[in-house]
Amino acid sequence: MRTLSSVVGALALTACGIVATTTPAQAAPALRFHSTQYDSPGKDTRTNKSLNAEWIALVNTGSKPVRLTGWKIVDKSRTYTFGNVTIAGKGGKIYLHTGKGTNTRAHLYWGSGNYVWNNTGDTATLKTKAGKTHDTCKWGNKKGRTKVSC
Repeated sequence: MRTLSSVVGALALTACGIVATTTPAQAAPALRFHSTQYDSPGKDTRTNKSLNAEWIALVNTGSKPVRLTGWKIVDKSRTYTFGNVTIAGKGGKIYLHTGKGTNTRAHLYWGSGNYVWNNTGDTATLKTKAGKTHDTCKWGNKKGRTKVSC
């Protein structure tokens, strides 16, 4: 049961134009896997050039940039954790290459000396900083195909 003082207080706040509201939960970013080249062209030689020809890409279809710090791309046996990285809004893309290299805004490097993605089929999982699955990209073995859109 409300007391007279709580009702008077609520009326006073309303009269002053102060209304308490709750903020809606923050919507998940419009971020998803775009594509992957899971089998680098040519022979698998494990040279850095060949390793970097294997990549997976993210796209941000939302209007605002998304800070990826702490987000992860997970394979069955490996995990890549994003450092201080932001993906631009309105179609911004980031490519994560398997091998070693110097990170730029659009190209990041896993730093692996082995291939990450299986040519016969695999699943990539994008996880939020909190560890929740945000998106997946799955492919199977299709003869002659080395790249897929997610």
